[in-house]
Amino acid sequence: MKQNLIYIFADQLRYQSVGYNNDVRARTPNIDAFAAKSTIMDNAVSGHPVCAPYRASLLTGKYTTSTGMVINEIRISQNHRTFPNVLSEAGYETCYIGKWHLWANVWGDHFNPDNSYIPEGERLGFNDFFAGFNFHHDYYSPLAYYHLNSKDKIYYDGYEPDCQTDMAIDHLTRLSQKDKPFALFLSLGTPHDPWIKENVPEKYYEMFCHMPFPNPENYLPENDPYADDWAKLSPKEREELESWRQVYYAMVANLDDNVGRLTEAIEKLGLFENSIVIFTSDHGELFGAHGRRAKNIFYDEAVRVPYLIRGKQFTPRVSDVNFNTVDIMPTLLSYLGLPIPDGVEGLDKKDEIDGLKESDEGSLMMGTGPTATYGDGHEWRAYRTKEYTYAIFKKGEKEYLFNNRTDPYQMNNLVNDPAFSALKERLRTEMFAKMEKNHDMFRSNSYYRDHWIENRIIKDVLIP
Repeated sequence: MKQNLIYIFADQLRYQSVGYNNDVRARTPNIDAFAAKSTIMDNAVSGHPVCAPYRASLLTGKYTTSTGMVINEIRISQNHRTFPNVLSEAGYETCYIGKWHLWANVWGDHFNPDNSYIPEGERLGFNDFFAGFNFHHDYYSPLAYYHLNSKDKIYYDGYEPDCQTDMAIDHLTRLSQKDKPFALFLSLGTPHDPWIKENVPEKYYEMFCHMPFPNPENYLPENDPYADDWAKLSPKEREELESWRQVYYAMVANLDDNVGRLTEAIEKLGLFENSIVIFTSDHGELFGAHGRRAKNIFYDEAVRVPYLIRGKQFTPRVSDVNFNTVDIMPTLLSYLGLPIPDGVEGLDKKDEIDGLKESDEGSLMMGTGPTATYGDGHEWRAYRTKEYTYAIFKKGEKEYLFNNRTDPYQMNNLVNDPAFSALKERLRTEMFAKMEKNHDMFRSNSYYRDHWIENRIIKDVLIP
């Protein structure tokens, strides 16, 4: 029988903020226990560390420069053969629960059903159960709600991640009783901000509200000149960073409890025997590191994510394979024995993960504009190998080179060090070659606005 796929991903959970990666403040015993039985993809990165671009790449296997999802709060084209398309064609029942973030086309209008309901036929191939929570970040009713197959808002009692987990367990129970293989994607909204005490259950807040969370070693008191409005910190926000971290870690603790409930249900239902189970995140969070908040940047606090793969063919170990968002779809399809569609730009990393071949080809990462508004001057590209990160901004062509092993906080820019000039040129050449191969011309954000997008809706025919 074909293997099932259970794909669980959080929003804004960074690699550095879980216990198995030695964060002494994190309370993540269930995630840590899951990691102990998983293949840990230690060099997994978010290829475009922003909510909508990540989800577009996850479901298409394509870079942002091919999906056109260059900022948040625009509507993706249906003109892709997607991950759920392939699964459905192979006889899988496909289910999606949680944050979608690929439909809305009116900026900031989060609670309008015209903007939050994703119609049938516009769900990129999720043809069976679909509970769309769009992209609000208020986790209690009346602001928190979801849609099924109409614009009617469905409310619930309790905390949104708890309710989403309940829903996932109910559907796993139902699906386990059928002979048909299934794929269930669970997109949990936490630990995304706002990080206020009212946005997390009190018992979790009490665990962290008195715990000190000092600024990291790479904190900078001035804003990064390349930061967009989402990445800048006001003086008041800098004063709130410690309280933000307290609520963030409270949300992570709640997330961990829900991961525990999910894995317990998967175990009781016997689904680990014939399923690939993933736990990961879409991107991280800066919290003042490098003079920034939020994500949308090449620093490890934003791009490096936990990525755990559990299944009968995955031995508990740490893998150092470079693993990018675009690689997820082709790699998992390969493990499931399913065809990889033409046009997929990510790489099938199965043989590397299984130890049948080695490669240090780096992960191409990109930022294509501000987080949710149009504007030029913030575009960057980066190339991360097992040891180094090379990055460049389009504006001014400012370059960076970090040794991520000896300098994990990425505080020592080696780009002008003569001892690293040959390495810089090699990584730069490899990165631009990979960009060219995937038709990435390092366009300005306004190019996509003017040529690909109309009324925040991506045109069906994309202009190269």
